[in-house]
Amino acid sequence: MHINPYGRDPVLLAADLVNAPPSTAAELADRCVAAGVARDWTPVPADLDTVRSFLARWVEVVDAQRAGERARLLNALLAEGTGPPRLTDHDGHWHLHHRDDGLGLAAVLHVLIAIGTATHLATRGMDRLARCAAHGCERVFADVSRNGRQRYCSARCGNTDAVRRHRLRQAGRAA
Repeated sequence: MHINPYGRDPVLLAADLVNAPPSTAAELADRCVAAGVARDWTPVPADLDTVRSFLARWVEVVDAQRAGERARLLNALLAEGTGPPRLTDHDGHWHLHHRDDGLGLAAVLHVLIAIGTATHLATRGMDRLARCAAHGCERVFADVSRNGRQRYCSARCGNTDAVRRHRLRQAGRAA
């Protein structure tokens, strides 16, 4: 069985790159390889700025308040970066690509993240991208939980927020 590379992993990678932006093209490439992006490209310095610009637009999708607006923004990213789907067996297994061969890292990430986000939202729900609900945390996360009720970027933020709410309730009772 082969897992769809356009599924949850690119969305998690996008959130990771937004939350901890790489400082060099080499770091970007290393993090992409570590996340499982097939290395059929050679990174160039311009990839970093191109990916940063793309991720700034991807964050607009995350921050969109209505499903229709989220879809409109994501559809623009899809139209700009993806190609017609095609079957390929370049690695010995037939699978679907939404891009041409020979693209650089920035273009590959555009396709993977745009298609991955569309797949994520269409299959899991249009509200499954968000910012952390913890007071003072602005981190982005993709809700990949079974029940679709994730509100925090991490267990740490969830626990910290629970303690904060508990202390507020205790202070209210003492007053």
